[in-house]
Amino acid sequence: NKQNYKNSRCFLNNDSLLLSLSLLLFLLLIALSSSALNLRRFTGCAVREFTFMAKKPGCGGLHVTTDACWGRCETWEKPIVDPPYIESFQRVCTYNESRLVTVRLPHCLRGVDPTYTFPSALRCECGLCLTRTTECETAV
Repeated sequence: NKQNYKNSRCFLNNDSLLLSLSLLLFLLLIALSSSALNLRRFTGCAVREFTFMAKKPGCGGLHVTTDACWGRCETWEKPIVDPPYIESFQRVCTYNESRLVTVRLPHCLRGVDPTYTFPSALRCECGLCLTRTTECETAV
């Protein structure tokens, strides 16, 4: 009789464990799917990992992974009576704080400096687009 009690208790513990793990997995899947939806609706600016091809004339390219700014910022325009006839408020997702990172590009021709320097984001913000550091216009 004691043996049956032990077996049933062990069986209940296994069932409880299985139920708990199933519930945990279900909640994890919900959290992951809602975070993907939240990224589509996200308004703001955040640091995010980004991979690009670092290259310059006379050297081979190198895939580099760094932190960059990513997001959407509030922007609007409205008509006004006086010139320039449009009042606008335009912010872009840009670097608030960054550090410079230098890598060596492969297969550079003789006489070509193999170093390639780029910014890595530490903090990002919605701010004014500064043409001295950022390409502010896009081609449509």
